[in-house]
Amino acid sequence: MEDKELIELAKTGDRKALADLVRKYETTVYNFSYKICRDREKAENTMQETFLSMVKSINQFEGDSKLSTWLYRIVSNHCLMLARYTNKFQFVDVETEDSLFDDRFVVDSTKIPAKQFENEELKGILDSAIQKLAPEYRIVFMLRDVEQLSTEETAAATGLTVAAVKSRLHRARAFLRNEIETAFRN
Repeated sequence: MEDKELIELAKTGDRKALADLVRKYETTVYNFSYKICRDREKAENTMQETFLSMVKSINQFEGDSKLSTWLYRIVSNHCLMLARYTNKFQFVDVETEDSLFDDRFVVDSTKIPAKQFENEELKGILDSAIQKLAPEYRIVFMLRDVEQLSTEETAAATGLTVAAVKSRLHRARAFLRNEIETAFRN
């Protein structure tokens, strides 16, 4: 069934439609939550809170955007509230399999050991730099550059204007560039 049909059924109280929506988006919501929170338990809690909010507010969804965009906005809000509450996010060791940038984002240079080490080092530096971003910049960066949403979709997901998204993305990229340059100078 298409999202529109499921949403309309869910608005009437159809539990199966709600369950189908949760099943359809649970991986997307969890992965985005984890990329922002960087902690499995926090990501699971954020995912649960997101779907609880979806169930409570499904009647408010007007269909002006994709459901995934609406869910990104809910996740972003929950992550920002969590960040304000804890005042920091957990850093995940980049050596674990849970690193933000896995091998899909790194040039395959297994034939050149020195290049492999450089890629691992860059991956670690970038992952660390992303963790230093303020949550409101990290969310915009993750939506645009990792999740590859358009500027308009990112604006809809965060409740920001397109200009604010562009500004925050520019600042996030500049911060990351500076962090990487500083790391390589040391």
